[in-house]
Amino acid sequence: MSGDARKTAEGLAYLSGFGNEHSSEAVPGALPQGRNSPQRAPLGLYAEQLSGTAFTEPRAHNRRSWLYRVRPSAAHPAFTRTGNGAVRTAPFTQAVPDPNRLRWNPLPEPEAGTDFLASLWTLGGNGDVTQRTGMAVHLYHATASMERVFGDADGELLIVPERGGLLLRTEFGLLHAEPGHVALIPRGVRFRVELLDADARGYVCENYGTPFQLPDLGPIGANGLANARDFLAPVAAYEDVEGPVEVVNKFCGNLWTATYDHSPLDVVAWHGNHVPYVYDLRRFNVIGTISYDHPDPSIFTVLTSPSDTPGLAGVDFVVFAPRWLVGEDTFRPPYFHRNVMSEYMGLIKGAYDAKAEGFVPGGGSLHNMMSAHGPDRETFDRASAAELKPQRIDDGLAFMFETRWPVTLTPQAARAEHLQQGYDDVWQGLERHFRPLH
Repeated sequence: MSGDARKTAEGLAYLSGFGNEHSSEAVPGALPQGRNSPQRAPLGLYAEQLSGTAFTEPRAHNRRSWLYRVRPSAAHPAFTRTGNGAVRTAPFTQAVPDPNRLRWNPLPEPEAGTDFLASLWTLGGNGDVTQRTGMAVHLYHATASMERVFGDADGELLIVPERGGLLLRTEFGLLHAEPGHVALIPRGVRFRVELLDADARGYVCENYGTPFQLPDLGPIGANGLANARDFLAPVAAYEDVEGPVEVVNKFCGNLWTATYDHSPLDVVAWHGNHVPYVYDLRRFNVIGTISYDHPDPSIFTVLTSPSDTPGLAGVDFVVFAPRWLVGEDTFRPPYFHRNVMSEYMGLIKGAYDAKAEGFVPGGGSLHNMMSAHGPDRETFDRASAAELKPQRIDDGLAFMFETRWPVTLTPQAARAEHLQQGYDDVWQGLERHFRPLH
């Protein structure tokens, strides 16, 4: 094992550092020394490279890992189509983009025995999965652990738990994600989701584009926002299982299934930087004003998927973490604004400081590009008259998937029973206060 290893209270071991070149072996001597693919890999294992980027992308952007496994991934039967359930994929062409402000309650209660994959429900997205551009917003509400294994060839998955802990058994080892954490599963990495509680609920951003990375800090300097060392990658752990295992592959928007005669989670050792991570959002180092005015929400960016235009992301992941508000002569909640980016916001716990009611954990709101939004009337009135003493915001944890393109809804999201009616009403009663001096 190399790198900074950490132990959790559950006994899981992790390697720290986002994007780092890690290595780990579950059995001593499983990692070859000095060669990635020697003529004979140690311990009778097979050497295999998993590439998350093109071979020739610049070294700083290149994502790949070498896996040393009991059987190579090539040893599998043919895949056949299976039902997609409520999963949908770009291009989203069944509806037109909607400029209206929209908000949903949490997903309805699922049936007993619904696993993570079966519970995935697509709200919408943008881009084209065959061109590796854009993103999708999914929600999940599971009541059972997965027995099958899942891999997504279309994009990486950023899992945001809101209720219930998850144990993610990946090809690289184990990750534990609970509410307040996020888990990143890279494109093509196979995994199984096991529930640590009676049920589990949350959000998923499927990123078809450039892999998520830490944003540049610019004038902030070398430190702040999400620190690389706080992203934890798993230590190698493998399944040596002989017997039928269902493997589901998401490819160009459709689900395909095959029954293997062994578990594909059989990687005994690995090294590389195309690896899964877990990150505790409470470790986010919030940067904000200590004088006056309200910084733009981009200051809360945890991860970004860059596009071909500098500073314009295919998708950003933003968190509104616990923080102090100390701005003088400042309207402290998020200000009224219209934005060239489209924003899907979710709530992990508590309340959001720009909304008085209606925005609840497990729910979400969508403000597509240039849709005017901001604090509701109650929040505006309260914040405009508040005594501006230092205030600690620690009773809520909200996040945002922000994307350069409009989010087009799926028909199931546009017609959902849990779509709130009358969301516009929260801005009613914002009265005229203008009084000309002359």
